[in-house]
Amino acid sequence: MQQVKWFSSKENEFWKEIPYRTSETEEKTDLKATGVTDQILDGFGACFNELCEIALEQLSNEDHEKVLDLLFKPEEDGLRLNYCRMPIGASDFAERWYSYNETEGDYAMEHFSIDEDRKYLLPMIKAAFKRNGSIRLFASPWSPPTWMKFPRAYNFGTLKWNEENLKAYALYFAKFVEAYEREGIQIEAVHVQNEPFSDQKFPSCKWTGEQFIEFIGKYLGPLFKERGIKAKIFLGTLNSGIIESYNDYINALLHDPAASAYTAGLGLQWAGKGLAPLLHESWPEIYTIQSENECGDGGNSWHYAKYIFSLFRHYLTYGVRAYVYWNSVLPAGGMSTWGWKQNSMITVEEGHYRLNPEYYTMKHFSRYIKPGAVRLVLSGHWTSNSVAFRNTDGSVVLVTQNAFRKPQTVQFDLDGNTYSFELPADSINTFVF
Repeated sequence: MQQVKWFSSKENEFWKEIPYRTSETEEKTDLKATGVTDQILDGFGACFNELCEIALEQLSNEDHEKVLDLLFKPEEDGLRLNYCRMPIGASDFAERWYSYNETEGDYAMEHFSIDEDRKYLLPMIKAAFKRNGSIRLFASPWSPPTWMKFPRAYNFGTLKWNEENLKAYALYFAKFVEAYEREGIQIEAVHVQNEPFSDQKFPSCKWTGEQFIEFIGKYLGPLFKERGIKAKIFLGTLNSGIIESYNDYINALLHDPAASAYTAGLGLQWAGKGLAPLLHESWPEIYTIQSENECGDGGNSWHYAKYIFSLFRHYLTYGVRAYVYWNSVLPAGGMSTWGWKQNSMITVEEGHYRLNPEYYTMKHFSRYIKPGAVRLVLSGHWTSNSVAFRNTDGSVVLVTQNAFRKPQTVQFDLDGNTYSFELPADSINTFVF
């Protein structure tokens, strides 16, 4: 029987190592690795945004470096994040709203510039890459330049749908990828629009499925090919879970020869979790990621951390290749510049940092499940609370939750061995076999 490491978290007691010993109770619930495998995992990550870096700059230089180590450095006993996101222009957690070109009528993108990113975004991204040169980075706009929209505003509205504008917007994406490449940062993929189903009070832009198909198939894909741009194109980030959205966006695009030829994958977030089962059943070969973790209310509670566990488990069970958190670091209260309090994995307050419950939820997955791990399909009565992966070195990682108010004994069958352990009440647990 293999050696077992066991780490457990419960309210106000996080990441406690527990010596493994077989439970003697006869009242056990079952869990089994079936021998069937599913997707290969490429990693876990978070989004780079400006308010995160602004919070980090409130720390001493020593603590600033320590937090970045905890987030990104593989050698650190932290999160080892390696699959991350950034905005193209301003996200809703930017210091102010901006795009890379607000010169009206500049269809040739002669005034395109990423200089606004040099204040906060680029320093944090470069610091992360310094710690882990293998970070995979994808990007999406919250809003096109305002002069390309109707009405002319960062929030609300749609892209003006004419050939001159669409060609220029494709060029905008190309210029972005090329500008970051000159900074030594490779953009692995662009997702065409953040949350295209929503008109928001923060930067946003609504798209139809037909518009995605035309823009990717006729403008963005051909331009990337013409300019030799290596960044992949994703249909994302999708935030609707209703069946009509699946058919009008995902199904329609994947059945379109031109658009699908240029589409490397999909990004799902928020209500988009409802599309994950349909997508995994119908298109299991399509590369899919979870692109943004739900953000909470700024309370950073253990209760919400357990909900986040359920999101990890849901997305991973339905085939995503990466899971991406939203705010890695925020000031106390987590207030956006437009008035929404949100959670973060780390809080900065009065010059000090605090690791929140959701930091440990992420750690239960990202600390030991390594890029390249394959998901093990489970069966048994404890399956709804569990997910397991086999790393390329042969080790197996089981992450499981006891949502009950009393300890629960689970019997786990793996590779001909049977392990029995008593999970503490109301806990999240990671086992490494």
